[in-house]
Amino acid sequence: MNSIKIPVNEPLLNGNERKYLLRCFDEGYISSTGKYINKFESEFAKKVNRKYAIAVSNGTVALQLAFDSLNIQKNDEIILPSFTIISCILPIIRIGAKAILVDSDIKTWNMDVNKIEPLITKKTKAILVPHIYGLPVDMDPLIKIAKKYKLKLIEDSAEVLGLKYKNRLCGSFGDISTFSFYANKHITTGEGGMIVTNNKKIAERCFSLRNIFFNKFKRFVHHGIGWNARLTNIQASIGIAQLERLDEFVKIKRNIGDIYNRGLINNENYSKPLESTSYGKNIYWVYGVLITKFRLSVNKIVKKLRKAGIETRPFFWPLHQQPILKKLGLFKNIKLPVSEYLSKNGFYLPSGLSLNKKQQAYVIKNFNKIIS
Repeated sequence: MNSIKIPVNEPLLNGNERKYLLRCFDEGYISSTGKYINKFESEFAKKVNRKYAIAVSNGTVALQLAFDSLNIQKNDEIILPSFTIISCILPIIRIGAKAILVDSDIKTWNMDVNKIEPLITKKTKAILVPHIYGLPVDMDPLIKIAKKYKLKLIEDSAEVLGLKYKNRLCGSFGDISTFSFYANKHITTGEGGMIVTNNKKIAERCFSLRNIFFNKFKRFVHHGIGWNARLTNIQASIGIAQLERLDEFVKIKRNIGDIYNRGLINNENYSKPLESTSYGKNIYWVYGVLITKFRLSVNKIVKKLRKAGIETRPFFWPLHQQPILKKLGLFKNIKLPVSEYLSKNGFYLPSGLSLNKKQQAYVIKNFNKIIS
């Protein structure tokens, strides 16, 4: 079997990353204080049209602090899709709240907004809205539901930085929004995340939560239970350099998507991701394919691609079928057919920012050969 020669993702770090990073070393501010953190937060807030931005150590922590800042309590109910990363449910479990899972839309792969309202009870306190793989959730009807029932909106925009829903940027909706800067995201700091909001009180609580509730006036006196969730000045310096190129990165991603759309053959054995909806144009965080009718299993397809040196990744495994969550006694006798179908039959092809045309042509050639 050949070793991997085309990784599923590889970031671009050929801008000002090295320049800003070396300045951090020269100035001696390499930990969680320094001018780059404040600048990164300020520039990021402007980029997504929010008043406040709080940099944290990763996207999972960003979600945890978002929940903590909204005072979600034990036994409160939170509605979220089953087809998403497990990070989305971890804060709910830690708080002792109850996750109410909704199925997904087979075309967009996002949560099915039409199925949310019947799940709302007197205990429902919030809706967690992750945008999946490159298309936005249909936000207008969801916002109406939240207003009608006075629910908090937590928007997970980890996969869609730079994407617009209609004429408004993802990450600018709801009470609070979160982002991830893991190496496979549109911009990266290696590890890292960001919380954004327009609410001053929520922002102030997030700042305290990320810094173990250090007292502004007397440092080692604490009036709350927080986390050590700080981003470093080194990471922030990389983030600034990456943020400078966000518009360029979005264009690269969409170009990768366009090349796949044109180059991959069309047949009944699989489906490609939607190029757009009436409310958003795909940003192609990843380029997913969904096997619909084929003589080979997904595992065999993936193995053939790997033998050719092409790395892939499976789709998210649904939350209601996660072994650890079953072990905890959650989601007994729950069936969400679309989520289950997506997880069993979907995977994504190499689509990182460093993917070049020669590599992509090689992926297309091999995929077409296997799928035809």
